[in-house]
Amino acid sequence: MKLFLHGFAALGLGLAVVASADAAEYPIKKPVEQDWSFEGPFGTYDTGQLQRGFKVYREVCASCHSLDMVAFRNLADLGYSDAQVRAIAAEYEVEDGPDEAGDMFMRPATPSDYFPAPFANPQQAAASNNGAVPPDFSLIAKARAVERGFPTFVFDIFTQYAEGGVDYLYALLTGYGEDPHGHEVPEGTYYNPYFINGAALAMAPPLSDGIVTYDDGAPETVDQYARDISAFLMWAAEPHLVARKATGFTVMVFLLLFGGLVYLTKRKIWADVAH
Repeated sequence: MKLFLHGFAALGLGLAVVASADAAEYPIKKPVEQDWSFEGPFGTYDTGQLQRGFKVYREVCASCHSLDMVAFRNLADLGYSDAQVRAIAAEYEVEDGPDEAGDMFMRPATPSDYFPAPFANPQQAAASNNGAVPPDFSLIAKARAVERGFPTFVFDIFTQYAEGGVDYLYALLTGYGEDPHGHEVPEGTYYNPYFINGAALAMAPPLSDGIVTYDDGAPETVDQYARDISAFLMWAAEPHLVARKATGFTVMVFLLLFGGLVYLTKRKIWADVAH
């Protein structure tokens, strides 16, 4: 059950763009609900999938998209040891300072640092991506979604559907293809009927079969890559999802027991009172 980004394109893959027609007509196709390990009131993250998604992010997405709100130490939630987290962090450099001379300097990142942005500033990012600034991925899986409309959103209340963002991300990443209906596709853009802002976007298809090597034997296909990176971005946007669901279940059980005790107390107090 789900959706993804304005923009993986935005994701952008950032790099959005286009269409002259009324935006209300888009997306041309709406995302189809997918099965995710974390859906529903008892869903949990699949750490293996999250690690694969993180690998896709590092090898495919990180050159354009930042994770400004994710610290290296958060990777421990993905099953990485402290030594592994430190090793991953050390692969990046972050700006620090000033030093004794008043100058800023670069140093290897530590677990307490946050993922550095791939560009020094938005202007540099736009100049490197056809004028579009690739969006930060920290909250993209919660910030992007296609409106479900009536009566679907009513059913979502009872099913607790909250995967609109990841459904959209998955649909966008796997939705590139040829335009069979003659929609306007400006030169330099790519047709994608799932893009929420138009019929085409400036981001080229970011995934292809075999582009990332998995160590656990998972299929190295566009479909699998899209599922894994979408799940990873869901974790980045809501790392405490599992704890939140566990707390919610505990609260509901407490309220049911408390309500029962209140009812029994009321019966006891009023049992001998004449009506």
